Amino acid sequence: MTKPSIPVGIICSQSGPYQAMGREILKSAIMAVDEINEQSEFDFSIAAHIRDPRGIISEYHTACDDLIRNVGVAHIIGCYTSASRKQVLPIVERTDRLLWYPARYEGFECSDNVIYVGASPNHNVLPLVRYVLDNLSREIFCVGSNYVWTWETNRVTRELVSAADGHILAERLLELGESAVEHIVDEIVRRKPPIVFNTLVGSSSYDFIRAFHAGTKAAGLEIPMLSCSLCEPELAIVGPASVGCITSSAYFESIRLPENRAFVARWKARHGDDSSPSVDGQSAYVAVHLLARALQRAGTSDIGEVRRAAAGYRYNSPQGPVWIDGSNNHCVLTPRLAVSNAAGQFDIFWEADAPVKPDPYLTQLDVAVSPARDTSKGSSSPNAPHLRVVK
Repeated sequence: MTKPSIPVGIICSQSGPYQAMGREILKSAIMAVDEINEQSEFDFSIAAHIRDPRGIISEYHTACDDLIRNVGVAHIIGCYTSASRKQVLPIVERTDRLLWYPARYEGFECSDNVIYVGASPNHNVLPLVRYVLDNLSREIFCVGSNYVWTWETNRVTRELVSAADGHILAERLLELGESAVEHIVDEIVRRKPPIVFNTLVGSSSYDFIRAFHAGTKAAGLEIPMLSCSLCEPELAIVGPASVGCITSSAYFESIRLPENRAFVARWKARHGDDSSPSVDGQSAYVAVHLLARALQRAGTSDIGEVRRAAAGYRYNSPQGPVWIDGSNNHCVLTPRLAVSNAAGQFDIFWEADAPVKPDPYLTQLDVAVSPARDTSKGSSSPNAPHLRVVK
């Protein structure tokens, strides 16, 4: 007997300035769709309808409208940048559809029509800045892409650093896809900041990291770089210049969990031994599995029923236990910190003791408290947080 087919939209750019990450999201989403369709426990199959906005922001709205109007999807997986999510948000709210958004993001948003599968700011920005303040420096030089991800991430970083009596030395922005990075590297070499926080996206980030590595090496400088987005496929794109970047993420290929070992083995069998899953791709994979299990329990694709069925369901994903907080539609995830190595992988040096509840508006954080802390350099793990959590 043929199973009924449920149409699901997938929107991710296969060309343009962040095509590499769009392709990783698509590969992971399709891998999950194939797994769902092969499993007998599901009494339906998923029909993936793929749209490629080519990195053109306005095309995300067009693609979403086409999927809803002409295909009749109730559920859409995708978007990589926050700028693209902002394009899709009005149409999924107006038509009462559900966007399953896989990427880590800057927070300060909560929609009934979005399931936020990626990390919130308390999952990535807070652990990273806390580690820097406790172990490296109270002065940070920020460089990023000129859109909401960088604006909000820098604003949160500034508040945290200011509360610890530190300061942001500079904020330098580039347009998405911009490759003229030399003037920023020249300024960094001249000013010698103790830390650089990189929130550039896609090709701009790759160009900057290479130029930063060459410029600081020529000047005899060793300046740590921070990131909340750099992932294994990007390490391969950047090459040796990517070594030593301190990165905050809920997923790394090196996570030692049986679920991740099995996931990575399936991934490499499908895409080659030299390939690696990305954090946002892994989130797209998780999104498909969460959606499928919610569809199965709900017995319908109605978004209200699916949303209720999805809330609180614990899924043992490659990154560890994940579930959706029904109060804000964001996922409960485990924050981790790692440093990139010469093998194109990340060495994890810290992770939370348990999955952390999402706090997209940072309402549980009191930045005014700044007790004494260990400021010794070279520590292998973050010390106790100097920012008090208000419960």
